[in-house]
Amino acid sequence: MRSRLLPAGTLAAAVATAVLVSGCGSGDDWSRPHAKPTAVGALGPGYVDRAAPPAPEATITPRPRSWDGVRPSKGYRVVLLTAGRDPQTRTLVSAVEEWAQAEHVSLKTVTATEPAQFIARISEAMDLGPDLIISAGNDLVDPLAMVSPNHLDQQFLVVGAELAEPTANVTAADWTGASFRGEGLGMSSTYDPATFTPERAGRAVRAGVAAVLSGLTGIVIWLD
Repeated sequence: MRSRLLPAGTLAAAVATAVLVSGCGSGDDWSRPHAKPTAVGALGPGYVDRAAPPAPEATITPRPRSWDGVRPSKGYRVVLLTAGRDPQTRTLVSAVEEWAQAEHVSLKTVTATEPAQFIARISEAMDLGPDLIISAGNDLVDPLAMVSPNHLDQQFLVVGAELAEPTANVTAADWTGASFRGEGLGMSSTYDPATFTPERAGRAVRAGVAAVLSGLTGIVIWLD
């Protein structure tokens, strides 16, 4: 059982105000038994060389649209973990929501509004028991770097940023202009807010989820 980072009473109150549930009905009742998710379809040629799989923390540059044949199985449970109201973060959030709707994914959202909430909100997201947590917003990179190594059974996908030293449960999908790695750390490209387009953010979500579903985790997926 995961340890909680806030007292039970405080955490329960926080969940009530911080968690927004998308959808309704029995399909969104995460308290019910849940089969292990699987990938429907397979990665196309050029996504990765299966004969020489990427090493941990490696960066791959898959061929465009080589991930289009992969989608999650029915009942895939995802938590969108987000912080920040800047246009770039809003673009990433919209991309996740649109992907979830298109793929009939059961999506819940946990939003952090203050730096003091970041660690607690990550804990709340994990406590929901999702198959995948998708992180949107540079403010969450440093907190995720602290929390994710202690919860290797939980898969994370960071879109529009990356962790400097990801463990095997943290995958990232970013591009030139969107490679923030944490405060005080250099980026592999100059930050450019104009590169956060809906089309590019959507590709990052789909390419990243396809990697996780296919067992290619702990790597950076570069989408230029």
